[in-house]
This record gives sequence, structure tokens and C-alpha cells, in this order.
Amino acid sequence: MTVFAPDSLELNRKLPLWYQVSQSLRASILGRSPEAPLRLPTEEQLAGHYGVSVLTMRQALKELEVEGLITRHRRRGTFINPAARHGAPVRLLGSVDTIVAQQSGETVKLLDHGPVPVPSDLAEHFPGLAEVVRFRRVRHDPVSGEPANYAENLVHPEIADRIDPAALERWPMTKVLRDIAGVAVSRIANTVQARLADPPVARLLGVPLLSPILHITGVEYDERERAVDVARIHYRGDRFSFAVTMDATGE
Repeated sequence: MTVFAPDSLELNRKLPLWYQVSQSLRASILGRSPEAPLRLPTEEQLAGHYGVSVLTMRQALKELEVEGLITRHRRRGTFINPAARHGAPVRLLGSVDTIVAQQSGETVKLLDHGPVPVPSDLAEHFPGLAEVVRFRRVRHDPVSGEPANYAENLVHPEIADRIDPAALERWPMTKVLRDIAGVAVSRIANTVQARLADPPVARLLGVPLLSPILHITGVEYDERERAVDVARIHYRGDRFSFAVTMDATGE
């Protein structure tokens, strides 16, 4: 029987391995194509794929099983639950794969894309540039069909030339930058604010004017510490939550 092929992962030894593996596999599952197989490789095969022990792999799979993304059957194997709903809060431990997992699994509609003048409030991130390329998208819950968030990505023109817009209807921008455009994303700096929905955002999210929304500005940097993408994401207040775990251990 054909088995599902998850994405590869470069491990960060400063973060829990089971956590990184679970988030990477989670993103692969939520972003899979409709025709992809539902059966996962064995624990031993997955452990070899990710370069971790079987015990670590088992812990990662347990995390996904608790969330309802997979089901495990003795002697039959482990299977993706096709009806699983993306909705569990994501624990942020500092991994880029967490950002990918957080944004995967929703239905995405690309509204438009093209060059725009650099907004004055973002000029510090794009020194020397007059224009950036903007991609506008709305994500919908795959079950209810309700809008979940509205996102604008302002991308450095040099990088935008390597992006296939169609890929953004399947994958989050972070994954497209890293795995398709070949950008070595070194870090992401997020700022979270509570705001009230203005008329354009209220219309796109299907909420009343001045409804509470969560606004996140995320700046993605490459290995040269150059800002390659600034995301401005507006989340419906009733559709987004997250928990943060701080690692207090030293190096």
C-alpha cells in the first residue's frame, strides 16, 4: 500500500525534538494534496526520515493522535484522519515549522497580487526600495466555510519573482519562501495587537464593523538579516487563540 510522504525537516537541537517533528508532520498532513495517501509510514520509517529515535517519534505521533489528526490501529498502522479539523491552539516554542503548522489546513483564496508602493510605516524594513510585491489572501475554515483571517504579504521584489502565486493557495507564505523560493528564513519577528475591524477588514472577515480582531505583523528575515517578507494578518477574534511556552533552560 502506498504511504504518505511527509516533508523533510532540519532539526534545531535547542528545541525539543518530538515537538519539532510533530509540528513538521502536522504541517505536512494539513497541507497535503487531496489525492495523497492516508496511511503513514511505520514509526521506524518516520524516525529514520526525521533522524530521531523511535521513542521521540512515538511521542510526536502521540501529540497528533491527541489532537485527532491521526488514528493508530494495532497491526494495521497509522492513518491520517481526513475529517480532522484544524483548530487546536499552537504552542509557540520558536520553530519556523510552528508558523507553517499554525497556518496550514485552511482553505485559502488568493485575492490579488502585484507591485505596490512601500507603505510608509514599513519603509524601515525595505530600505532603498520604492515598491514591493503584495499578495492578499483570505483563509476560510474548511468545515464551516467562514473566513478565519485576512492576510497581506509584502515581499521583496527579488524574492517575489521566484514565487508561484498558485502555491499560496496551498501553502503558507513561510513554507513557500523557504521550500519553493529557496529563502533561508533565519528568524521571524511577530508583533501582536488587539484592534477594531475597519470597513475593508470587516467585510472580508464577515464581521460587524468595529468588531475586535487580532492583528499580527510578522517580519521574516533571511540569513543576511534582510527583511524578505512583512505579513500583516487580521484574525477574527472568535477564531484564533494561542498558548506560549517559554523555555527557561540555558544553553
